Amino acid sequence: MERIVLLSPAHPLRGGIASSTERLAKELQDQGYGVRIYSFCLQYPSLLFPGKTQYADGPPPEGLEILPVVNSVSPFNWWKIGRRLRRESPDLIIARFWLPFMGPSMGTILRLAKGNGHTKTMAITDNVIPHERRPGDRLLTRYFINAVDAFIVMSRSVGADIRSFAPEKPLSYIPHPLFDNYGPKCTRAVALDQLGLSGAYSYLLFFGFIRDYKGLDLLLRAMGDERIKALDLRLLVAGEFYGSDEPYLQIIGEEGIEEQVIFRSDYIPNEEVRYYFGAANLVVQPYKSATQSGISQLAYHFETPMLVTKVGGLPEIVEHEREGYVVEVSVEAIADAIVDYFSQKREAEMAEGVRLGKQRFSWSNMVKGIESLYRKI
Repeated sequence: MERIVLLSPAHPLRGGIASSTERLAKELQDQGYGVRIYSFCLQYPSLLFPGKTQYADGPPPEGLEILPVVNSVSPFNWWKIGRRLRRESPDLIIARFWLPFMGPSMGTILRLAKGNGHTKTMAITDNVIPHERRPGDRLLTRYFINAVDAFIVMSRSVGADIRSFAPEKPLSYIPHPLFDNYGPKCTRAVALDQLGLSGAYSYLLFFGFIRDYKGLDLLLRAMGDERIKALDLRLLVAGEFYGSDEPYLQIIGEEGIEEQVIFRSDYIPNEEVRYYFGAANLVVQPYKSATQSGISQLAYHFETPMLVTKVGGLPEIVEHEREGYVVEVSVEAIADAIVDYFSQKREAEMAEGVRLGKQRFSWSNMVKGIESLYRKI
């Protein structure tokens, strides 16, 4: 195996999948592989995209070949790109799969590319069964899965989902590596200064796109707990709303926590991410459902303890009461953990636990897993 194509979002598309794909490409190149990224010229039609924009403002990553050529809604484009890859004949195509909507385009491209009798296909599956389900999801997902020779999953729950479609195909579980391409850790003082935040308070951080399944409503209810109101504590919500903000504003009013919640409700540019994690004393992921989360891997990179709920692969990643908390999906459990963390002054010991624990999430381990899986197909 010498030449690898990554079929995935990448710059100028934004988001965690694009960013981690670029990081994987760099690691593969550093280990001697020839890598080319086939990204999207059209990822989502505007009617299907709930955010403000799909595109990042910053410059492209240096040293990567990114071809924005895939159109997710044009069968003619799928045929064209699939035949192009069949002619190029890479040893391996790794497709990044996260949404059934992508099943027809990616599944068709992979089928056509494999027609050369040489190219093998692999998928890194962020999600198989989506958080917000729609009619036809299983049909579209099955079409994609049937075009793939082997799978990498980053949570065991996604592995179980894959097995419901393809019980015999090779599969490896490799936890999501660190998001270490957002710059180095900065001091709390620098972070607070950059964000214009007061040093008089401790900060909880809810980071990333705001969608119903991520449970911000539960965290806002927890902020209304009288024990938490008595702490010098603020909740920093950093991320873009994928939907209406009205339900969350209503909860804030009902709980009387207007002074405790700070919204930075735009997409956070890559170069600013380090400041939010630098300011945070505890990262909170109160998800109602999940597979894995890149937010945890950001917290590990910046050595910030975290609170996660017992859903999907999150309990596999965070060691309870060493690197943070793993709690039930309930307002009371979230509030109890927050109170324990600050009242018992657990930040220093848990930050050390995160610092030691992050060693197990390396990109070299992901590449070793790809190499091992390739030998099985």
